[in-house]
Amino acid sequence: MIAFFPFLLYCFIIITLINCGFYTYISRFSFSTISQSGRTNNKGVSVLVCAKNEEKNLLVLIPKLLTQDYPQFQIILINDHSEDQTLQIMQGFTAQNSSIKIVDLKQETGKKAGITKGIQQAQYEHLLFTDADCLPQSKHWISEMAAQFSNEKQIILGYSGYSKIANSWLNKVIRFETLLTAMQYFAYAKNKNTYMGVGRNLAYTKTLFLKNNGFANHAHLKPGDDDLFVNQNATKTNVTLCSDPSSFTISNPKKSWKEWFYQKRRHTSVSHHYKLKHQLQLGAFYVSQFLFFFLFLILVLFNQQYVLALSLFLFRELAVCLITSKAALKLQEKELIPYLLVLEPFLVSTQMLIFIANILVKPRRWN
Repeated sequence: MIAFFPFLLYCFIIITLINCGFYTYISRFSFSTISQSGRTNNKGVSVLVCAKNEEKNLLVLIPKLLTQDYPQFQIILINDHSEDQTLQIMQGFTAQNSSIKIVDLKQETGKKAGITKGIQQAQYEHLLFTDADCLPQSKHWISEMAAQFSNEKQIILGYSGYSKIANSWLNKVIRFETLLTAMQYFAYAKNKNTYMGVGRNLAYTKTLFLKNNGFANHAHLKPGDDDLFVNQNATKTNVTLCSDPSSFTISNPKKSWKEWFYQKRRHTSVSHHYKLKHQLQLGAFYVSQFLFFFLFLILVLFNQQYVLALSLFLFRELAVCLITSKAALKLQEKELIPYLLVLEPFLVSTQMLIFIANILVKPRRWN
């Protein structure tokens, strides 16, 4: 048994180095400069919002969209068989503003069908997406995102955070998970290895969508209108990101652990449809995170080489805190910095529970 602990120590050293390597890769975003657009692109933009039973959120979102400081844009509101006053609210705003167009799904259902219909009727080449429960954080949201388009750049990745709820640990976990995910997909994009984007703040061209048959490759899956589309259509040269704070959107977070847990189960279940290299890279990152904390705990509990183990642990924690803190400042999540040392192992443990739950029971509800 004693001879087994040196082996665990070697494993811990290797895992620590691997995980630090991943964070070095992620630091490409953390230590990069914020993209400055200059807002020089004035080409027309179609803003698409798919909504189902979102009457309250639309009353807040639509006025925000109408006040965007951009010379030429339309708003396409897609009603996905709502049972409340969503359609009537859309119609009320349309009667007052000719730049709003409604797409009311009749036979088709689901967000992918709605987005496809909306894109088909979009007036402009440049498409910008958000959700009904999201709000742009400035009147320059459209201009900042649209300015990143060029003849080469056809996909624009934006950041969408979650609103803060005081004295809520769940809220901190949700915002940290969102921060860590953004650090990854922004860094992968900067390293010309794009694997996803989030539909709460995402832009791409109509030509790209139509040329690649939209969501045809994963139409049988209810989720994936954002991350799977980006994963399958991103190249080394056609993606860029927008990290200026005026381009951010913010969403309403889940308020119960049950709702959030199910939401993450749904999102995680889609990732096995990513390209194989991305599945392996993301899987290896998570495994290195989990094993780092697990092996350290074993070595400390059994009092084995704890000085060396603790030294490696502190080195890795300081490096990760520095990299994550830099990203948190860029993405306006500085309130999370004091909690980073606790949030990461907590999230890693929760993600393991989600992984196990998805193996045992497949999610059935997708709303």
